[in-house]
Parts: sequence; structure tokens; C-alpha cells
Amino acid sequence: MTAETLLASLHLIAPELILAVGALALLMIGVFSGDKSAPTVTGLAVALLVASGMWMLLVPAEGQAFGGAYVADNFATFMKVLALIGSIFAMIMAVGHARFDHLDKFEFPVLLVLATLGIMLMISSNNMISLYLALELQSLALYVVAAINRDSLRSTEAGLKYFVLGALSSGMLLYGMSLVYGFTGNVNFEEIARVLSAGTPNLGVIFGLVFVLAGLSFKISAVPFHMWTPDVYEGAPTPVTAFLAAAPKVGAMAILVRIVIEAFQPIFVEWQQIVVFISIASMLLGSFAAIGQRNIKRMMAYSSIGHIGFALVGLAAGSKTGVSGVILYMTIYLVMTLGTFACIMAMRRKEGGNVENIDDLAGLSTTKPFMAFVLTALMFSLAGIPPLAGFFGKYFVFVAAIEAKLYGLAIVGMLASVVGAFYYLRIVKVMWFDEPTGEFTRVAGELRLVFGLSGLFVTCYVLFGGPIDRAASIAAQSLFY
Repeated sequence: MTAETLLASLHLIAPELILAVGALALLMIGVFSGDKSAPTVTGLAVALLVASGMWMLLVPAEGQAFGGAYVADNFATFMKVLALIGSIFAMIMAVGHARFDHLDKFEFPVLLVLATLGIMLMISSNNMISLYLALELQSLALYVVAAINRDSLRSTEAGLKYFVLGALSSGMLLYGMSLVYGFTGNVNFEEIARVLSAGTPNLGVIFGLVFVLAGLSFKISAVPFHMWTPDVYEGAPTPVTAFLAAAPKVGAMAILVRIVIEAFQPIFVEWQQIVVFISIASMLLGSFAAIGQRNIKRMMAYSSIGHIGFALVGLAAGSKTGVSGVILYMTIYLVMTLGTFACIMAMRRKEGGNVENIDDLAGLSTTKPFMAFVLTALMFSLAGIPPLAGFFGKYFVFVAAIEAKLYGLAIVGMLASVVGAFYYLRIVKVMWFDEPTGEFTRVAGELRLVFGLSGLFVTCYVLFGGPIDRAASIAAQSLFY
């Protein structure tokens, strides 16, 4: 590698370099200043994430770096900005709750920055090795933050379950990658596609594909690799759960889209069958399993499984329209999820601390009318009721499925949406029609900001959704050349 190509590569990877160098600097600040530096480190971490995002938007760059291991294109830029937004708002939400959830440690924001770095590298991965390294960088940081409240048995259990099942999924992913490499002789996505398009795919490659998709399905909580999600969502501190539900899902979905569209496009029929299966299974399990949940964090876990199933409907189409629908769906899902978790974090009583049962929202329209209005809008949007943002997310993935003649998949998705509406509407009923059982304490300004912006987005999406749709379409186009 010459000095020129190295400099060109470093220019392309500048947003990630900002986070990597910044995380090391924040770690030094925290180590030398102690736990009292946690608010300062958190503020600097947010500034670091903003700086990385601004660099991407103001100094756009496209191309490949480090011998094709890293790619910068419109798709990567869009999904990275989305992941950064998720990380920034999750970190802001954690500020008011740091002391209550034992997150007032300088290590917490540093770990979130490192996890975000892993997510961004994963989105731009263009070969199997860089994908695995980025995935592990993200995962190792997430295992720690899930169990960061060492005084809580639930948090420790959540971190341990996440670690054990995450190690299993990493093993499956590595095994699949080794099979793909063994039968194609390549780890680069474009080279794998070239080998696969040259002849009939080997059975070994198909087995490798299955294991690779299984490993990535774990990261997006798709059925049947969803088993960690409800326990980790419930057990981890709520700010951590908000982060887990947002940025890592965006990153994992982005690399899943990239790997099937770029590396495995020549065997479209084979991977389409797998994606259709996990999409249907995720939509159905997410919709039906959430009905019996009384804990709102567990309900959101099953809700997220269902929403990943809806996003996969667009991917199953395998078309530019489908990928554009997936990007748009993940954008809307991210905003709805962050807003909902901001409301969940605001469920705090003066005498008993945080509460998580759905019944604790009784009479919220009387005690906290603004929060009740926003949460109602978010629930309607999650259910896909027009003209809120969630409706447009589902509309575009279903349109892509119908264009691809996947009528059965679209019908199952619509039926699952009807079932899912039940548990969202139950929350609305509890807030507006049940008698108040107590009042929550004053809502922190950070949480009010997040759920206020989220409510504004879902209610007014019909007014400004056009530019977002066009940006998603441009991002999807970069994968089809």
C-alpha cells in the first residue's frame, strides 16, 4: 500500500477515526479524573458523535479503502447517520437517569462510543473479515453495558444471557463465513458474487449462506434467534435497552441488506426463501407473544421482533424498491422506538422509583396530558395507523412485496399488523380510560425533548416525508449498479 492509497483510505474512514481516537481520549480523561468526570465525558461523547456525523455530511466521500475491506457509499452514509442519531439520543436520554440506574460511570459513554464505532464499521464492511471484526467490537461493548449495573441481579443476568447467546451466534456466523470462503475462495463481497454468478451454486455455499444469515438474524432479533431479546430488554437498565433497540438494530439490518444484495445476489432464490421464512416467523411471534405481556419493556421487545419482520418483507423482494422500503422502515422505527423508551424512562414515582408495568400508565391523560398525547401518537404509529409515520413504513415494504409477487407474505404482514394493533391500543385505553393509581414525578428535560421530537416526527411525517423517501431511494440505488 503506497502513501497515496493509505491517505485516501484514511480520508474515507475519517468518521470512524474521529470516534476511535476520541474514545481513547475520553478513556484517558475518565481514568485520570475518576467517576466525578462522568457528566463531562458524556457531554464530550455526544459532541464526538455529532462531529463524526457532521464530517460525513459536510465532507462526503465515496470509494473503497484498505484493499476493498471498507466501502463508503450513499447507503453507508444514510445508515451511519441514522445509527449516530440513535446513539446520540440514547446517550442524551441516559443523562437524567445516570444516578438512578447506576450509569454515572465514565466508562458508560465510552462504551457507547465504541459500540457506535463498531456499528459504523459494520455498515461499511465489504468483506467477511472486516464484518466480523466490526461486529465483535460492537458486541463486546454491548455485553458490558447490558450488565453495567452490578448491584442489580436482573442486569447481571441480562448481560450474561446476551453474552452466551451472542457467542453462539458469532460461532455460527464464523462457521458460515468459513464455508463461503472455502467454496468460493474469496472473502470480498464483489468477488463472492462474481464466483457465484459464474456457475451453479455449490451446496456448501448454500449451507454457508444459511449460517451467515443465522448469525446476523441474532443481531436483529429475528425469529428463531430472538430468545435473548425479552430478557435483555427487561433486565438491562432502561437507557441501555433504549440504545440496544435503536442503533445496533440499524447497523445489523444494514449489513444484512448489503451482504445479500452485494455478495449473494446471484443466489437470490435461495436467500429469498430464508428471508421470507424469518420475516413471517418474526411478524407472527412478535404480534402474538406481545399480547400477554404486562411489563412494557418486554412488550417492546416482542414489538421490536415483529417490526424487524416487517422490515424483512422489503428485503425479501430483493429489489431497489424493497431496499428503499427497508431503509425508510428502519428510519421510522428508530424514531418511534426512541420516543417510546423516553416515555418509559419517564415512568418514575416519587416513592417507588421506576415502574415498568403497563397498568402503571393508568390515568396518564389526567396526570401528564402531554406525555399521554405523545405516547398515544407513538402507539398508533407503531400499529401502522394512517396518517402517522408507521403507516408509511409498512406501506412501502408491502408495496415492494406485492411488486415482487410475494402476495402471501404481504397478506401475512397485514394480518400480523391487525393483531399487533391490539396491544398498542391496550396501552392507549389504559392511559385514557382507566382511573389514575398515582402520579409520576416531574419529567426530565432530556426525556421531554426526545419524546417531544419523536411525537412531532410521527404526527407530521406526512408533511416532510418526501425528502426522507428520496434520500432512502438514493441510498438504495448505490447497492444496485
